[in-house]
Amino acid sequence: MSDSRSHAKHGPVRWLPLAAIRPAMSPAWRRWVGSRDSLTLRLTEAGRPRPFRVHLIDQRTGALRRDEAQALGLPTGRQAWQREVALCLGETPWVVARSVAPLEGLPAHDLAHLGERSLGSWLFRQPDLERGEIEVTRDPAGFHEAHGPWGRRSVFHHGGFRVLVQEWFLDAMADDLGLPSR
Repeated sequence: MSDSRSHAKHGPVRWLPLAAIRPAMSPAWRRWVGSRDSLTLRLTEAGRPRPFRVHLIDQRTGALRRDEAQALGLPTGRQAWQREVALCLGETPWVVARSVAPLEGLPAHDLAHLGERSLGSWLFRQPDLERGEIEVTRDPAGFHEAHGPWGRRSVFHHGGFRVLVQEWFLDAMADDLGLPSR
């Protein structure tokens, strides 16, 4: 579903600092939502023996949403690289993710050829990678029909490059891992 249609249907995503949501979140979910390491590796380990795979939903250049522009410190409507994926165990999506990055400083060669590899597989190999604060939402992703209890986002910095990574944990993941509803 395109960004413009999804937000006409769902409205803007509301994000709060992790610390503000923490009291309402179960310890099991805190370990997932608050983790600062590679989600790809965590999913791969938790989903064994099923194979991990990335399903590319869309990759394009388009206007940033208001909340995305604010997170990146850019004017609303600025054109940016956008990528939407489903992170699957076997054929089941456990997480859907939307990543956006300003076109300035974009390592286009590296990112244009990710295909069905995770962005995290590239990001976490960067030696000077810095991750900003984690924010959390209960709002749906908007670009994917599946639902789940939590979404999170943070800005990653690598030299002059920055990317906002937004990840929504889906009900299928909660069910498969026996996680509580929240």
